[in-house]
Amino acid sequence: MVDYKHLEIEDQGQIIICYLSNPPTHTLTAQGLLEIHDFLDSLVTNKELRILAFTGAGEDVFIRHYEVGELADSAEKNISQQEETKKLENNPIKELHGFHKMLLKIRDLNAIVVAGINGNTAGGGCEFSLGCDLRVMSSGDYFIGLPETSVGILPGGGGTQRLARLIGSSRALDLILHGQLISNVKALEFGIINEILPKESFLKSLKEYCQILANRAPIALREVKRAIHRGMDLPLEEALLIEQEAFNKTMNSKDAAKAMRTMLNSKEEIDVISKLEWSGE
Repeated sequence: MVDYKHLEIEDQGQIIICYLSNPPTHTLTAQGLLEIHDFLDSLVTNKELRILAFTGAGEDVFIRHYEVGELADSAEKNISQQEETKKLENNPIKELHGFHKMLLKIRDLNAIVVAGINGNTAGGGCEFSLGCDLRVMSSGDYFIGLPETSVGILPGGGGTQRLARLIGSSRALDLILHGQLISNVKALEFGIINEILPKESFLKSLKEYCQILANRAPIALREVKRAIHRGMDLPLEEALLIEQEAFNKTMNSKDAAKAMRTMLNSKEEIDVISKLEWSGE
């Protein structure tokens, strides 16, 4: 395992916990972004991994936000190079920023990716969590949101797109235009996060949450993730073809055949049957 400066990795086999570390600011930086890219690349060939969770190494904070100093430097550089800036405005950008590419790697990873939001998060930290498949947040007096309009910019790490897809355009517009930071309770109500875990046992509860997911059939986890991410922006008929293809893959798996036969021969409920040992085939 590579010795990263901004990441601490806890490898439990089927589950990997990645602690995001950048004290004392707990912001995401360009260097941290490069390390996450490298880490994600190392997981592509990991056949054992089922669940990847990101959480903050610091107390009461997930990712505070993207490093504002780096953004300010970039803005000032653009202003000092007005002619070059005008050229960029006249020529649409055709290549995605590294932040976008990182979140697309998370989307394309076979494993289910969970954002374990252990405290406050805003801006780039919120956008990072939106790029994960699932989000759980600690109880306590914590907030989450996209306040970029307060400093004259907009969420540039996918926030406008992913938040709108997640909770609808009207509610996303309201939150982003007002630069609102909302509580974990309100985030759960809006559907931004999936669950609130107890602060006093957050890490333990996060691992239990991941273990419940890891107990599902790996081929089903992978194909559900793929079908939803690939199909959500397509016309229904095209999306149904993706689902049909994914269903056929699961139906051709030894795990599914064994599980369904076991269910037929058992008097136990299906949730109990799901605790079977899975071969991944």
